[in-house]
Amino acid sequence: MPWSKQDYPASLKNLNPKVRDKAIEIANALLRENYEEDRAISIATAQAHEYVEGKSEGRPHYEVKPREDEWIFRKSGSDHVMFKEDTKSTLLDKAKKYVTEHEGILSVYHADGSHDKTLYE
Repeated sequence: MPWSKQDYPASLKNLNPKVRDKAIEIANALLRENYEEDRAISIATAQAHEYVEGKSEGRPHYEVKPREDEWIFRKSGSDHVMFKEDTKSTLLDKAKKYVTEHEGILSVYHADGSHDKTLYE
């Protein structure tokens, strides 16, 4: 169900109005991409804070994704693979350490390529 500035989830009620409006816009876009409502709200809230308040400005973004029969870790938007492993859990151990040391943000994906979660926002 799409939301509006007058009709939105209760979890957005206490947000700064600018952040809330941006979160509604992002959440509606995610719903159109078939995200579950709870996940869309979570992602939209985090991204709206970033957009309006610049919370992660300047912080590097990384991702853990499946590729054929392996898992890869790379900086978002780059083709250069920094680490690769046979299992997601083994790669996550390395990736989490690296991202923490570099004060970054990590997007983790499912085996089917859909977004799972974002860490260290």
